[in-house]
Formats: sequence, C-alpha cells, structure tokens
Amino acid sequence: MKILLTGGAGFIGSHFVKQAIQSGHEIVNVDKLTYAGNLDNLEEYAQASQHHFYKEDIVNRENVRAIFEKEQPDVVVHMAAESHVDRSIESGDAFLRTNVTGTYHLLTIAHHYWQSLPKEKRLSFRFVHLSTDEVLGTLQPNEDKFCETTPYRPNSPYAASKASSDLFVRAYHHTYGLPIIIVNTTNNYGPFQFPEKLIPVVILNALEQKSIPVYGDGKQIRDWLFVEDHIEALLKLITYGCIGETYCIGGENEWTNLDVVNEICTLLDRIKPLAQGSYKDLIAFVQDRPGHDRRYAVNANKIHQELGWFARHSMQEGLQKTVQWYVDNAERLNTLFDRHRLGLKNNHEKNF
Repeated sequence: MKILLTGGAGFIGSHFVKQAIQSGHEIVNVDKLTYAGNLDNLEEYAQASQHHFYKEDIVNRENVRAIFEKEQPDVVVHMAAESHVDRSIESGDAFLRTNVTGTYHLLTIAHHYWQSLPKEKRLSFRFVHLSTDEVLGTLQPNEDKFCETTPYRPNSPYAASKASSDLFVRAYHHTYGLPIIIVNTTNNYGPFQFPEKLIPVVILNALEQKSIPVYGDGKQIRDWLFVEDHIEALLKLITYGCIGETYCIGGENEWTNLDVVNEICTLLDRIKPLAQGSYKDLIAFVQDRPGHDRRYAVNANKIHQELGWFARHSMQEGLQKTVQWYVDNAERLNTLFDRHRLGLKNNHEKNF
C-alpha cells in the first residue's frame, strides 16, 4: 500500500517508516520538522524509492491537499502531534493548533479525497488516527484498566487537545462515513526518542553524570510499550482493523517511574560502569508536575482477540535494547540533538 504518514520524522513515526517499508509498503511522509522531528532518524531511507518526504505543516490545508492529489495514498496514518505534557502546561497554543486544527484540516482533506476515489479504492481506504491513553484520565492503583469504552477525562492541556482530535475523527466517521480507526496507546519507548521524555532523559543524563530528575515521589505508574511492538500492531490494524472502531494498545508492563529509573541505572551499572559508585547516586527528586496523573494502564484484549497481536518485548528486554542503543550512539546523539535544536537545515527534503 501507499501510506500517507503525518509526523513520520518523529520518534514513533520514524519507526513506522522503517518497519512499513520493510513490510513492502510505500510511505509518503509529511512532517513539519519541529524540534522533535529529525530526518537523521531516517538516514538509511533518505534516498529510498519507497520513501517520499514533504516538509509541510498539516495546518496548511491547500499544500497538504496538493500532496494527496499528487501521491494518491491508499491509507492515511495520522501521527503528527505536539505530545510533551510539560510543554502543554507552559503553553497550550501549539497543541491547539497542531492537534486540533491540524487534525480537522487533515480530516476535511481526507474526506474529500476519499469521496473522489473509485469504488474499489474507497472500500479499502482507511484513516488511522494515533492517540493516547492520557485522554482517558487517571486510574487509582486498584482500578480496572482503561478500555475502548472508558469515558474521556483528559487532565492536561495535551490530553485535552488529543481528546478533541479523537472526537473530530469519530464525528467524521459518523457524519460523513469516513472509514476511520482510532488508536489509544500507552507510553512508547525505544531508540531514537527525543530527550525530553523520561527514559531518554534518564539515560543521557546518567551517561553525562548529570542529575537524574524524578517527579514527586516517583510512584506514578505507566504501562510501557516498546515502539517496535506498537508499529507491528498499527500495521495489523491498517489491514485488518474494523472501520469505525477504537483499539487500546498496551504493553502490559505497569511500572512506576522510579522503578524504571532504577532499572535503567542497574543496566548502565552493568553496561558502562562508573569509576566509583552507581548511577543511582545521581537520582534527584524534584517538584511534581501540576496535575500529574497517577496511573495509566490499558486493557488490550480487543486487539489481542480480534487481530492476534501481543507485545513481544517485556519491559526488561525493551529497556536492555534501548539503553544499549543510547550507550552505543551517545556521542552521535549529542551532536544530532544539538544540531537539531539549532534548527540547521536537513538536506533530505523533497520539494513540492
């Protein structure tokens, strides 16, 4: 299939590009290249015939419409989003613009494009929207996990913007018949993640022997999903998912943030030991984030039963791969992230 992917230079998006191409698909990658989007993540596919990159903001409706008309995708996978909760607390403007307005524009374009397709292509077309479990609020320690029928209760500006985008996607299906699938996924981790999320922050700070910040008491619980497992689920959903349905995707790895930090430090103590002491000595508890949700966890039985998908990586296995990758690439990553933060132009763009 030819898949139009938004946000394909980001962490999850770049993994999707690689695994989709390896599975025989062709990718039309539309990405604004904000601070968290980096085409160096896709260096090996920069000149690949199966990868067509457009530097474009999904809010620019006419430009995105032109890409649809030129590339004629079979499927849309919408990942482009502002996603860092701390940034949304500082200012929600970018989250409203990209996550809500951008999604709305993309839906209008996809709807008109879908209507113009011949019948056979209309029947196979899908609009897959990637969302988060954070739209569902927070759980108490012994409360049942989130599932597809859990009411929305977003608690951060980020979560509120994603909840709004989900509802627009749902409305376009029920009002216009657009064949959509919504995915609510748990915390992803793995290689190439931008160093503002917990796991890469911990690893890179530890390697530089800087303080490792832990919010509050560190006992917030998250369900962790190795990014490669997530992409395998998405590729199954594109072909076999039911139109108009929502799917929760989780790794069944509920860990507290503090346990994650301690496990990373234990791995680093073994892989790259310090001359003296342990990386755990760098842990520093800091003031908690405002409105910090206590626990996220999803019940993934629906995708287990309907599609036979299960996460293949335990948390220990996924963290081992992730930590080793960051250790092996630490020097290169510092250069890449510094260069990217400076906004230097990447030469892999395809002009339209």
